[in-house]
Amino acid sequence: MALSIDLTGRVVLVTGGSRGIGRGITEAFAFAGATVVTCARSEAEPYPGTSHVLCDVRDPESVQAMVDGIVAEHGRLDVLINNAGGAPASDAATASPRFHDKIIGLNLNSPLLVAQIANQVMQAQGSGGSIVNISSISAHRPAPTIAAYAAAKAGLESLTKSLAMEWGPKVRVNAIEVGLCRTEQTDDHYGGDDKVARIEQTIPLGRMARPDEVGNVAVFLASDLASYVSGASVGCHGGGEPPVFLHIN
Repeated sequence: MALSIDLTGRVVLVTGGSRGIGRGITEAFAFAGATVVTCARSEAEPYPGTSHVLCDVRDPESVQAMVDGIVAEHGRLDVLINNAGGAPASDAATASPRFHDKIIGLNLNSPLLVAQIANQVMQAQGSGGSIVNISSISAHRPAPTIAAYAAAKAGLESLTKSLAMEWGPKVRVNAIEVGLCRTEQTDDHYGGDDKVARIEQTIPLGRMARPDEVGNVAVFLASDLASYVSGASVGCHGGGEPPVFLHIN
C-alpha cells in the first residue's frame, strides 16, 4: 500500500525555493497539499499554487517583514525549510576575509536568523512547528575549494542539534545532508554529461539525486510521521561517497 502524506492546512516557508533543490522541495510540499511560500532576493515565477516573496535572508528587518506578512495572510507558519545557501569555488589560501564572511553568513548565520524569527511564531502556536535545515555531505569530509561552505554546513548541523534541545517540545528541528543532486546547473558545474556520468558511477545508488527526492525527505521530517524526530541529520546522498582507493586500479 502506498503511503501518502497530507499537509493540507500547513503553511510552509522555503527559502531559496524557486530553483534547484529548493524548487524540488517546493514541489514536494505543494504535492502534499501544503500552502507554500518561497523567497529569494530576486523575482521568480512561483510554482503553480504557491507564492513567492522578495527577501534577503541575511537581513533581520527583511526576514521579520516576510514572516509577519506570511502570518498576516495565512494566520500561521508551520514549517520552515532553510534551503537558501551555496558557494562558488575558491582557493581558501587566497580568498578574502569578506568572501569567507559572506559564505558563512549565508550558509550558517542566515538559517539561524530565519529560524529565530520563525520560532517566535511557532512557539506561540498550539501546534508548534517544524524547522528543516538543508545541509550537505560536505559537512563531513574535506572539501577543497569550498572550505568555508563545508565548515558552515558542519556548523549548521551542530546548530540543528542545539536548537532542537532549546526549542522543544513545541518546535522540532532537523537537518538533511544532501549529496550530489541533478539541477539545471549540474552539467555546467561538472563539465558536461560525460563527466557527470563518470561521477555518478561512484555513487552507490548509481546516480545523483533528483531535487524532488530531497523534497520528499523534507516533507517526511515536517509531517506527523516524524513527530518524535528532532535533532537528527538525515542523509539524502545515495549511500555517500566511497573512499578513493576503491576506484584505483
